Amino acid sequence: MLQLNTAGYQALGNLRSRGEFPPEWSRIDELESVTNRVMERFRQERFEVSNRLGPGFLIPELIERAIRTGEREHMDDDAADGRDRLEWVRALDRMNHMTLAYAHQCDLLMPIIAGLAQTERPVGILELAAGSGGLAFALAERARQAGIEVRVTASDIVPEMVSEGNRLAGERNLPVSFRRLNAFDFDGVEPGSVDLVVISQSLHHFTSGQLALMIAQAEKHGASAFVGIDGYRSLLLAGGVPLVAGLQGIAAFTQDGLTSARKFWSEIELDIIATIATRRQAHRVTCSWPLTMLHAPLKPPKGS
Repeated sequence: MLQLNTAGYQALGNLRSRGEFPPEWSRIDELESVTNRVMERFRQERFEVSNRLGPGFLIPELIERAIRTGEREHMDDDAADGRDRLEWVRALDRMNHMTLAYAHQCDLLMPIIAGLAQTERPVGILELAAGSGGLAFALAERARQAGIEVRVTASDIVPEMVSEGNRLAGERNLPVSFRRLNAFDFDGVEPGSVDLVVISQSLHHFTSGQLALMIAQAEKHGASAFVGIDGYRSLLLAGGVPLVAGLQGIAAFTQDGLTSARKFWSEIELDIIATIATRRQAHRVTCSWPLTMLHAPLKPPKGS
């Protein structure tokens, strides 16, 4: 219900016909505000379309508006103790192992990684907002089993996550390293050193403009592809995610589960973000229940 595809695609078509989409941008420092503005305009147009289509479309639109939230999660609170944030990430890792979520994500990512594999060097993978590296370790292990050489860099902005990741990496014989990184500017990432940029289970933590920045920075730094994975926006997951999160017995983590599910991006919204960031339609947005995956092949920078 919360995908709102019929009204959404009509709204997007209206914006295209009026020359409002896709928008023009020339400098990466204006991309964030341009994308946020277009997303807001799209939602306004979708509401107007739903209203014209009648109650069968307006009611789901109103439910969508009631459920969606801009509330920040405890995990995103810069004032929260880093040790608490680390404990919430550990709870997420336990939930992912329990639900086989990491295995599912590896199933989605491995065909892309295999397509990037070369004989000359390992596939360079950069994971953004990686927490303590649950997916990074799972990917490295799956690649080793497949006989594909990779080099995984897991990044996060929270120092405690990076420290925990490096501690775990020291205990495992896997090609995974951790570093602190601002996902919006890729400061310190050597151009051409990364083939694939991944962000998983964290798309909803960021605005549309911030996600567009990540995609554009991945392209600017020479990555061949950007992949974003998150929960599928639906009423079922809006109730199911906090229910499963509640099994951890951590109140803040349970509340974050409810907030997360209310913030998941719809498929058409991810399509809009990728179109603006890449200035083309080469990407795909697909559902592999209960996940949505954005796969955007990227152009190499000029002169590379």
